[in-house]
Amino acid sequence: MPPKTAAKTRQSRRSKKPGVAISDAIRLLTEAYGPFENEPRLDPAHELVFTILSQHTSDRNSERAFRNLMHTFGTLEAVAEAEVAEIEEAISGGGLARVKAPRIKDVLGMILELNQGSLDLHFLAEMPMDEARKWLRQLPGIGPKSAGIILSFSLGMPAMAVDTHIFRVSQRLGIIGPKVNADKAHEVLEAAMPPEDVYPFHAAFITHGRQVCKAQRPRCGDCVVSYGCPSRDEEAIRQAAVSAEPAETDPVSRETADNDRPDGQAPGRRRRRKDAPTPVPHTQVVKEIQP
Repeated sequence: MPPKTAAKTRQSRRSKKPGVAISDAIRLLTEAYGPFENEPRLDPAHELVFTILSQHTSDRNSERAFRNLMHTFGTLEAVAEAEVAEIEEAISGGGLARVKAPRIKDVLGMILELNQGSLDLHFLAEMPMDEARKWLRQLPGIGPKSAGIILSFSLGMPAMAVDTHIFRVSQRLGIIGPKVNADKAHEVLEAAMPPEDVYPFHAAFITHGRQVCKAQRPRCGDCVVSYGCPSRDEEAIRQAAVSAEPAETDPVSRETADNDRPDGQAPGRRRRRKDAPTPVPHTQVVKEIQP
């Protein structure tokens, strides 16, 4: 009997629906960490190479590798003509250089072949988004996340780019189901909101995943959307609420705390982080590369 009860409990938890509307989550997370500015990014071809370099490494390492690659070769056309060993040496400080060097070489070569000898990908902005995404995904090693980054950040199209943080937060909030994989999540999330919300959603959810809703030991007591999260840790929220309880001599602060939430209550503490980093890790690189 106990095993059946446990299984039923797990099934019940999995079937819980999200208690936070996407629009409310965007608003509350933006209030907590934003505002998020859609800052200038690299042109599509440079963004594509930077995205390859950013895979499975830190922002700092990918910036270092990209900066050294461009310092070594000057242009992407020169990178495309270089030997794989030369590219590997130039990006060695970024991690996984043996994997990424041939990938960069192959991707640039394929673009030149498909695009009449040009690395200019701005024509993608004139295509329907699904066709533009399909064009990018034919390139070796370019999946839905990388395609979404290029379309959204470089070309200003409302394409969803789902990284591990966004996937985790969306799943914990119940916005995507437990059986939805990372590739399918792009399609599900993109369809779940109007185009103008795609970038704010990306910025808010990736920042929340990095700072609070972490893979290990999520800080539910600091979460501004915990009131509607089916995965929340009730004990952590209770402890946070107790530690944040205003003094008896301060009834005003007790009365007004969290009264702007969608349902009028939020067990988690509210932390406004003006210094929170936005998901635009290579702004300085953009300034260096572009005139």
